[in-house]
Amino acid sequence: MTVDIHVIRDRLPREIADLESEARQEGHFHITRLIDEWSAGELRFERDGERLLGAYVGEALAGIGGLTIEPALSGALRMRRFYIRPDMRRHGIGRMLALALLDHVRDFRGIVTVHAGNADAAKFWEALGFQRYGRDGDTHYLEILTHIPSGRPHDVSG
Repeated sequence: MTVDIHVIRDRLPREIADLESEARQEGHFHITRLIDEWSAGELRFERDGERLLGAYVGEALAGIGGLTIEPALSGALRMRRFYIRPDMRRHGIGRMLALALLDHVRDFRGIVTVHAGNADAAKFWEALGFQRYGRDGDTHYLEILTHIPSGRPHDVSG
């Protein structure tokens, strides 16, 4: 399975509606919030260090994830709107997407936070080196020093 990671800049991909539908079926509304905030111009991942990436398998959008400035912790970024389609999980796509975002962090900030949301997500983030952290509602953080856990090679197009 070939996975391509692309930077999302000017508009959300047309396949975002399918991703939103699947997320809603699982009881997750963060992709709906992404679409609403993007449409309103409230969140475009344009500030210093912010980035939104899409993971594609062929022409299909397999997942999405982004980074925004963390307002509750100076000098930090927050992992946001991270979602992998159910049928694409357990293939390393989430790890590739997360590592591409974490690689981007090195140039901007030293800490990344994430609200895992559930036990499975917590295990995923912990496998990447995130530590549990209860401050300001974020459940995990990762301090970026010089090493990020290795994953499959990725090439971020955009």
